[in-house]
Amino acid sequence: MASFFDRFRNLITKNAQQTADEYNKAIYNWLGESIVWNPENDTTYINEGYRKNATVYSLINIIAKAASSIPFQVYEKVNDNDYKRYKAMNSGTLDSSVMHKADYLKKKALVELHDTDLHKLLERPNPAQSYASWITELIAFGKLTGNRYIYGIAPETGNGAGKYKELYIMPSQLIEIVSGGIMQPVKEYQIEYNGQYKIPADQICHIKDFNPYFDGSGSHLYGQSPLRAGLRSMTTNNEAVQTGVKYLQNQTARGVLMSDEGDLNEMQAQQLKDKFRKNFQGSDNAGDVIITPKKLSWVNFGLNASDLSLIEQYNASIKDLCNIYNVPVTLLNNTESSTYNNIKEAKKALYQNCVIPELNKIADELNRWLAPKYGDKLCIEFDYSVIPELQEETEKVVDQMSKAWWLTPNEKRSAMSFGTDEENEILNEYYIPANLIPASGNDIEIEDPQPSLQETEEKKNPISNVEVKESIETKDTFGDYPQSATNNAKRVKNWIDEHGRNEVDGMTKVGLARMNQLIAREKLSLRTLKRTFSFLSRTKGGGYNKINPDYRDTPWQDKGYVAFLGWGGQSMLTYAEKKLNQLDE
Repeated sequence: MASFFDRFRNLITKNAQQTADEYNKAIYNWLGESIVWNPENDTTYINEGYRKNATVYSLINIIAKAASSIPFQVYEKVNDNDYKRYKAMNSGTLDSSVMHKADYLKKKALVELHDTDLHKLLERPNPAQSYASWITELIAFGKLTGNRYIYGIAPETGNGAGKYKELYIMPSQLIEIVSGGIMQPVKEYQIEYNGQYKIPADQICHIKDFNPYFDGSGSHLYGQSPLRAGLRSMTTNNEAVQTGVKYLQNQTARGVLMSDEGDLNEMQAQQLKDKFRKNFQGSDNAGDVIITPKKLSWVNFGLNASDLSLIEQYNASIKDLCNIYNVPVTLLNNTESSTYNNIKEAKKALYQNCVIPELNKIADELNRWLAPKYGDKLCIEFDYSVIPELQEETEKVVDQMSKAWWLTPNEKRSAMSFGTDEENEILNEYYIPANLIPASGNDIEIEDPQPSLQETEEKKNPISNVEVKESIETKDTFGDYPQSATNNAKRVKNWIDEHGRNEVDGMTKVGLARMNQLIAREKLSLRTLKRTFSFLSRTKGGGYNKINPDYRDTPWQDKGYVAFLGWGGQSMLTYAEKKLNQLDE
């Protein structure tokens, strides 16, 4: 029995499920110290749904099986702001790029722990269950009834007092909330099974789905089952199957059997009906010949199976149930769209729209109710990086990583789940390609590392600007470049004239000057030729000598390709390289 001090401590400790008095007064019309009745008929959802309906059974198992394969991890929070960003990113649509960013934030916000008491508890929640069967049961009850109840049992005394040693999933359809009045809406939970058994509220983690039904009596304290919204679809599905069975048993016969020799009394009619059922109903008697000693007439009424559109109604109800649970209908062996790519995308959608949101909800509630008992900074998170359907093809990832020069080799290894190499410090360095140009594709003027002959001579013998200009224009000028280089420049000029500089913006002032020189067939100085060769070489090295597939229909919007052509393109690059090699010889 708890001591006076234990009771006093429980009184002043804020209960995880105790709401403010002002809120209670606003929400509840009247709430006595009694059971809060659940308007949901959870037994119906289980008996008529999971136990009777093959579609509901399949959907629950698909979700639970997928969720149970995702492992949990225990972390210590070291940065609350980054942790919030990580949670926000993990709550959206996950793909490989988002997962890489989320993993980066997780490393800044969390430190992974090993072999803690919380690990041991979740890995073996109770002597009768493993983690997989425990989480499967938790999710299945939630998807059927909208309510999940976790019962934690902890020693009252000793070093482990208050820390749960066993966790059990309680049957949702048998749990009732007991109110302590308007000042304590949730006092305890009661299970009606082999008598009454009451559990204090702080020993139960109640994870419920959203329930908008507020009637002042506390019914909103229970979650709404998904099957509440899909009850008609589930009933239609059950009735379509049952009607189909009846049609098969009766060989689709539906009508009135009458005697032409006179009226049958009630007893004779019942005897005739029972005899027909016994001798001619069912698949064993299909196609049998009926012989009677009396003349009988048959009056058919009702619709046959085809006219009743049983199959269409059945398929429509399956799609409705899939929509309720956010499970793609393709995963239920729907042959209309069951190609390999569709199934692959359907599995991806299953995790993104159904499994991950469900596990995020469970993790949030466990972090509210369970984790603080083992440490203020501890939290439980699920590792979604192990989901195969969310991983891109290896070749695609390798290609992405090889182009990501802004990442260190160790960051690339980590993103591809190979782990970091702690022994080689050089793998923590950045490796930047030497042939980079701006992302806009605009050209850059870079001074030649080797001064030109004119500059060297000018330093030795200073001369006037006029003399320098005449020297450059008369000595080592090049005007025999190919006409195709001029045509490339003209092509860019035509794009600018047709679409305007706002749309064709791959050329800087220097680039436009070079384009106009080529169009006018002006002679180029040696320094200009060198700069042209340098720019075209770097542009080609960056892959801008070809049209980006995204701009195949509008090449003038490809900035890098526009700049490459404006400077003369491949023909000008070949010409400049040939001339410079001749000068070197």
